[in-house]
Amino acid sequence: MKIGVFGAGAWGTGLAFAAARSGNDVVLWGFDGIFDGLNDLIKPENITCSAHMNDLHDCEYWLIVTPAAFFRETVRKMREVYNGQPVLICTKGMEAQSGQFMSEILNEEIPECKNFGVLSGPQFAREVANGIPTGSTLAGNEIVRSGGHVALSDLYLQDSDDVIGTQICGVGKNAVALISGFMTVTGRGENERALVFTRAWDEIVDLAMEMGADCGTFLGLCGIGDLFLSATSPTSRNFSAGESIARGEEIVGTVEGIFALNGLIRRAQSLGIQTPVLCEMKEKMGL
Repeated sequence: MKIGVFGAGAWGTGLAFAAARSGNDVVLWGFDGIFDGLNDLIKPENITCSAHMNDLHDCEYWLIVTPAAFFRETVRKMREVYNGQPVLICTKGMEAQSGQFMSEILNEEIPECKNFGVLSGPQFAREVANGIPTGSTLAGNEIVRSGGHVALSDLYLQDSDDVIGTQICGVGKNAVALISGFMTVTGRGENERALVFTRAWDEIVDLAMEMGADCGTFLGLCGIGDLFLSATSPTSRNFSAGESIARGEEIVGTVEGIFALNGLIRRAQSLGIQTPVLCEMKEKMGL
């Protein structure tokens, strides 16, 4: 199968490598036409890099892997070359301005796309690129899931039809990882960190239930699996950012957990859901 990957950062590059190892021809799009997220790795021959979206017009399956901050802009341009392909959203996050999830943005910008899904789970990009065993939740309808298993057969994929729950897990774990890193520095002990960690996650689950998610999703790879990876490891960008905030250090680059925390609180307020722990942690971190 011919796979189009939009986004040539570390995560896009990692998924392009996985798709190539799965036996597919891959076209990897980035603004400069090169993969620069993991540029110390040797590019497989079945990956072609391009700065032109039109080169992905005839791909049979699309992966969107751009940062949440640039998701709407990228998808709006993608519509010009959209050819009815199933689309798998691999971006975890919420739009800062609107508080919308990525699938909601996709619906607005490419309303003719009916076959879309979400990939989310415990995934560090470099390990995926290097072929380290990795599992993810693949959420969507049967068309999206069957294509995803061909595109990414190199990964262990756990099927789900809970698109909104899978997205909330991906957003929520970013927020909780940020909180966990902050509490590692400022907390009075491991007991307190576990207490805050659990109560914060519980508020996110409450929000998800109100939005129609399946509680079982939070026990899967996109839920407890990703939460474990992101909220306990200094390798996690959000966890380490939480530590830096606690130490008063400057944050360099985009930290999805900051947008996630603010977005989740705003979305919960719009639905009348109480999030006292998330709000308290936002205030303590000065966000």
